Amino acid sequence: MFRYDLFHLPVFKQSDKHFKAQKVIVLIIVFGVSICINSGFLVCNQDGRTPLSDTETAHAYPIANIAVDGDVSDWPENVTRYSIENVYGNALENAEDFEAYFMVGHNLLSQSLYIAVVVSDDAHLIDTAQNARWDTQDTYSLYLDSQHLPSGSGVIAYQFNENWTHLHNPADSWDPAVKDATWDHVETASRHVGSKTIYECRITLYKQLYAGRSVGMDHIIIDKDADDKKGAHSHITWGKAKWKGYTSGRLGNVILMDTDEPTGTVTGQLKWEDDSIRGFPNKIKITSINNSACWIQTSVDSAGRYSAMVPSDVYKVSPAWNFYGNRGNVYKIDSKNSNVLVNVSAGQEVKAPLLEFSTLSTPDLIPEKGILHSFDREKEILLDYFIKTYQEYYEIPGVSLALIKNGRVVYHKTYGVKNAFTEEPVDENTLFEAASVTKPVFAYAVCRLMEKGIIDLDKPLYQYLPFEEIAHDERYRLITARHVLCHQTGFPNWRSNNEDGKMNIKFTPGTDYGYSGEGFEYLKRVVAHITQKDIGDVLEEEVLNPLSLRNTYFEKNEYLAKVVAHGHYDNLPTRATLPGSPGMAWSMHTEAKAFTAFILGLANRKGLKPETYDEMFKIQTIIPSEEGEEKPGWEQYFGLGIGLEKTPYGLAFGHSGNNGDFKCQFKMFTDLNMGFAVFINSNTGGELAYTALQEFLITGKEEK
Repeated sequence: MFRYDLFHLPVFKQSDKHFKAQKVIVLIIVFGVSICINSGFLVCNQDGRTPLSDTETAHAYPIANIAVDGDVSDWPENVTRYSIENVYGNALENAEDFEAYFMVGHNLLSQSLYIAVVVSDDAHLIDTAQNARWDTQDTYSLYLDSQHLPSGSGVIAYQFNENWTHLHNPADSWDPAVKDATWDHVETASRHVGSKTIYECRITLYKQLYAGRSVGMDHIIIDKDADDKKGAHSHITWGKAKWKGYTSGRLGNVILMDTDEPTGTVTGQLKWEDDSIRGFPNKIKITSINNSACWIQTSVDSAGRYSAMVPSDVYKVSPAWNFYGNRGNVYKIDSKNSNVLVNVSAGQEVKAPLLEFSTLSTPDLIPEKGILHSFDREKEILLDYFIKTYQEYYEIPGVSLALIKNGRVVYHKTYGVKNAFTEEPVDENTLFEAASVTKPVFAYAVCRLMEKGIIDLDKPLYQYLPFEEIAHDERYRLITARHVLCHQTGFPNWRSNNEDGKMNIKFTPGTDYGYSGEGFEYLKRVVAHITQKDIGDVLEEEVLNPLSLRNTYFEKNEYLAKVVAHGHYDNLPTRATLPGSPGMAWSMHTEAKAFTAFILGLANRKGLKPETYDEMFKIQTIIPSEEGEEKPGWEQYFGLGIGLEKTPYGLAFGHSGNNGDFKCQFKMFTDLNMGFAVFINSNTGGELAYTALQEFLITGKEEK
């Protein structure tokens, strides 16, 4: 078990929109296959409680004579309708505001998969502009993982309406089989009639279409109204996972069935071997013993119960992922010893044996004293073993690490791969997302501009550039650059717009601590406005050149696209979606050795006046400890964009970063004149980045 905040610094922003919908949209999709789907079921346990229905598994039966013409009357009457009902964005006004269901079938002769979706809503908005996007109009998105490899495979997103089609960035996929996806094997039609919009699509799957296997599939339906603010919309999905484009495990499941092939129902219960662990993983995996191409993931309810409808066969029930996190505690499941077998018969309900999850102990490699205090060749060998052990245990694909001692880099090494699917290795040129480590770099540039008289840290930012989305709250007129840099703006970390499209301020600026990426984005816009320069040019002039910070980028370019590492969720790669423009809260890409130029620049007080450094490293904001997390002798603060710590080893400065699928941290202990920078391309890398590495290098077991 290990502890860290898995969602330390989220990057994604979501806009809310209030639904007032009474429209019906029908979506039909035909993919070189025909599929029929069941709408879920309820099964009572012996104690009378009703477990969670498996609403993310559908069964696709053979169908024929389906024309792709925007008319669903040629669909068989007995095809099951599957509800699409997971709502994101604005809350619905009532159950009738925005409803949807889909049908699915397959045709072996044409090797095609067909899907039909019907959505209820009261308005239909099509964007006829040349730059129309999925979020500027009513849109349907079909997510398909036709390979559906048990180890994970890439997802293609087909997006369209009657006036617009789009493939969602296949070139960004981590899976080579997806990168060259086109519309060549896809036929679509869309028609809006009265309160219905009909979408049809056929996708030819060729050899990937055969009865007895499963595919990954999901749907997102966007509702956009004419009075919505920019970027605001509501959407509903089939599968519960909000972000679909990473791996097949985040989609729903479609099992391709033979004609009239029956199914049986399996129900079961999870239990922890360690009864102190609270809650359960939200999914488990069910795999056919005789046909590894047939597997699904099904939801687990809060009581640890699950239920699924599958064809007759013997199945293994096992963890969907090897890690489980709850309230800051993260556990690694012993997958080899945490599974059961169950024989499912047609038309029968069978209760699987109790599935007890056992856990694996974390590595115990922390020395009595940190190894960086007396670093030599022997310690390098110990460090290599430490990193590789943590990589294996936490299933971390890639690491970039650099150590600083006595004013110079004493160690730099890269480990592992930048893409766990292709196994392309990390090397010294591989760049990682630096997430919130971007913030102190931007703060340094702002301090340089302050020295030049271009910006006043204590002048209200609205006097430079108004911010309409928060102007409804008069307190916004108090916000200064200093408040942004020391996280006292009152802004949320990332906005969740209320129904009128405005962002709320949580407290009077300057009176409290509230970590905020939104503040840095506002200050970015102010800097670009007052300098009349692209923010990338400002960074180059004020940070990259003065500190010789090389191999560091803030927005997409051809070189970055070639060398960037893929992030990973649960050891499966994510899309390498590069920022189209710099984000000063999150978009920097770099690697450990290159970034030591910035760390040493701050440590040696390079590029700024002494009084500016004094101000930058002065305690501006006290960061309160969370209850139960207090550490005697350790206190956390913010200076101007830089994290500060009072420790038993003297003052330390640094910053951590967390984009979800990337974790990183740099820290410099000024009294010891030693520190480190580490960049990791995995959601499971937090224990190494935030805790264990510092203990191994600096504090040893003394901190514990």
